[in-house]
Amino acid sequence: MLSQFLVQHFIKDYNDVEDEKVRNNYGFLGSIVGMVINSILFIVKLIIGMITSSISVTADAFNNLSDAASSLITLLGFKLAAKPADKEHPFGHGRIEYLSGLIVSFMVMLVGFEFVKSSYARITNPVAVKFQIIPFILILFSIVTKVWLSKFNNYMGKKINSSALQASSFDALSDVTTSSCVALSLILSKWTRFPVDGYIGILVSLFIMYSGFTLIKDTLNPILGESPDEELVDKITNGVLSYKYITGVHDLVIHNYGPGKFMASIHAEVPQDMSIVKIHEIIDRAEKELSSKLNIILVIHMDPINTNDEEVTTAKKELEKIIEDYPMIKSLHDFRIVGEGDTKNLIFDIVIDYSQAITKEFRNNIKDELNERIKKIHPNYNVVITMDRDFI
Repeated sequence: MLSQFLVQHFIKDYNDVEDEKVRNNYGFLGSIVGMVINSILFIVKLIIGMITSSISVTADAFNNLSDAASSLITLLGFKLAAKPADKEHPFGHGRIEYLSGLIVSFMVMLVGFEFVKSSYARITNPVAVKFQIIPFILILFSIVTKVWLSKFNNYMGKKINSSALQASSFDALSDVTTSSCVALSLILSKWTRFPVDGYIGILVSLFIMYSGFTLIKDTLNPILGESPDEELVDKITNGVLSYKYITGVHDLVIHNYGPGKFMASIHAEVPQDMSIVKIHEIIDRAEKELSSKLNIILVIHMDPINTNDEEVTTAKKELEKIIEDYPMIKSLHDFRIVGEGDTKNLIFDIVIDYSQAITKEFRNNIKDELNERIKKIHPNYNVVITMDRDFI
């Protein structure tokens, strides 16, 4: 309820999340709320750590300070990512949002590493921890606050599909665990002189480092080029197929230039006996309409296919029956027969699941087997096979 209240009162046109300005305002609000809350928690926990002489509380305090800095970097990331395209960056600056998330992740790792050292020093040189009820209650309050902040960032991140805000949500949730460990160390300090504070401090620090590592992995994926979102793939594929005369699609490639900034190319199969002017008009209209509807840059390549030749139709059905025996072959396309007389070229592309067809030798064996099986049916066919990989 509070999350929706903040969104409705601070973001104009909050339902129009496809609008870049609205999306950026979500990012700004999430970052500012994170900065304010984490700064307050840092001050409170630092004071508690000094009062109780607890290294685990102090470590948790500086973890909150790093979270505040993370929110600031996320804010700057949204600000810079919103810069329009220019001569040097024709697809805009959207990937800066991913880079800001990466910086945040390394900061989290650094904080965890530093407090591993501090906690180890506390084990080797123990200092008595003073349990006091008011600081303990404040720690419990910080746990409740972090639970809400995690839900808030998750709500905002899902609303605008932001990996940076969803990473902040995960980070806040991990802080709930660390703060709970800190609260446990304060309770245990009442009954033992064992340096439990230092050991729990190490656990907290290791958890912080693990969180940082997870965030690094998540923010690196879109930079390195992860598989596109299945929903977007389906929208593009079904969208192109919805146009008249387009009978099949393949070779879809989607490039990510930042959240909500995509360029895609796809091959569309069209009848070869149609007027090239007419089919070009259809393809051109599909590019413009789908680009606008899906908020992407879409390029469609035409692949003419023979749909009325009985020889081609029969040979294709025979090939489809053969490849049923090869689970690593996901699909075939661009099937055609070229030539005249007794000797003809049977040409087609197959899409291979590279997770199964691992080695080059294995893939070549598949081609040889297909060639051999086709030759048994049509000895005069010269088989030309091109192996594609699926980029989705």
